[in-house]
Amino acid sequence: MDYSKILEAAQSYQEDMTAFLRDMIKIPSESCEEELVIKRIAEEMEKVGFDNVQIDAQGNCLGWMGHGPRIIAFDGHIDTVGVGLRNNWEFDPYEGFENETLIGGRGGSDQEGGIASAVYGTKIMKELGLLPDDVTILVTATVQEEDCDGLCWQFIHKEDGVTPEFVVSTEPTDGGIYRGHRGRMEIRVDMHGISCHGSAPDRGSNAIEKMAEVICNVKALNENDDADETEIKGLIKMLNPKYNPEHYEDARFLGRGTCTVSQIYFTSPSRCAVADSCSISIDRRMTAGETFESCLEEIRQLPACRKYKDDVTVSMYMYDRPSYTDLVYETECYFPTWINSESAPHVKAITDAHHALFGTERIGTPESMDKRNRPLVDKWTFSTNCVSIQGRYGIPCVGFGPGAESQAHAPNEITYKQDLVTCAALLCALPMTYVEQNPEAVK
Repeated sequence: MDYSKILEAAQSYQEDMTAFLRDMIKIPSESCEEELVIKRIAEEMEKVGFDNVQIDAQGNCLGWMGHGPRIIAFDGHIDTVGVGLRNNWEFDPYEGFENETLIGGRGGSDQEGGIASAVYGTKIMKELGLLPDDVTILVTATVQEEDCDGLCWQFIHKEDGVTPEFVVSTEPTDGGIYRGHRGRMEIRVDMHGISCHGSAPDRGSNAIEKMAEVICNVKALNENDDADETEIKGLIKMLNPKYNPEHYEDARFLGRGTCTVSQIYFTSPSRCAVADSCSISIDRRMTAGETFESCLEEIRQLPACRKYKDDVTVSMYMYDRPSYTDLVYETECYFPTWINSESAPHVKAITDAHHALFGTERIGTPESMDKRNRPLVDKWTFSTNCVSIQGRYGIPCVGFGPGAESQAHAPNEITYKQDLVTCAALLCALPMTYVEQNPEAVK
């Protein structure tokens, strides 16, 4: 493989990728409102020569290049979060800006830049004759990830019938190659109470006051140690082989789980009455060795939940918001942890391709390198579509994408033009590297 030609070709398309990304940024595309940006992506795929472009029933755009039986997929979600408080932005979040090195605007790093690189990396692969004969490249521009990570791939895998040999997520990786991340789930706790007049609260049962005890227990679960004498052992216990003998090493790599109360609701007849119900949402991040069953049971066994067991219900949220096509594809709000070893075939292939193109260290523009003094092969802090692709279905995943994790969901979001080039080049080189190392499909 002539790596210098790959680099030269990727650099030659920087302006095209920049223009494409800026077009995507200019189209507001919050979750379930992505139709116009999906159409713009389909237009670009057709323009650069994809063999087949389709938009499925959920609204995902699938671009196919090649006709081989082995599918390698490059995924990028193209929905964004909102802009938040407008006065926190120093520029228009949708008009954005660009200078010699940067592109600004909502979605630049998280993560429409990844789609720009995937589309052009695939184009370059075809132009340079680097698409293996037995491989088809699939680029997926996916919807609803910010609302329900991985729902799109539940649909693509189960309804569209797509099972790649492996998938590269182009979420931002700060120049690194990512082989896993923690999972997450959304837990709901409902507390029943009995209302009465606020002048005589002892006549009722105050759901807010009882829930306050649960909230304190949740805080302790997140913050406590795991000493033998500690009643509520903290989530750090999963890094201890005593409590997590099969998975503690992976847990130490991914980082411990966390939990925090993210929302609270109540009902009460009036401000002069005792509250008769209270509910909280818990954002639970899960490390290796934790499951949704273990996390739900952990909350049920908190002292306050045991104390008020007849009045407490602990459950998992369900997601049933319609996509922009009006499709409802209901799922539980459970997003499993996933991890690969550095020696896994797809991780080794992308690492070797990086070494050949760029060396053994992360690269980037000077202004990005302060956040890139980390191992080349690492993990994400946040969650991605890989929770379904590998977490649910066991389809191997790896991450490499343009942009910075710290820019995700932040005001004044930026990404780096050179990252678009770097990612396109690596994606271009990856399939041939992988097939040369694995001439037969890896099961």
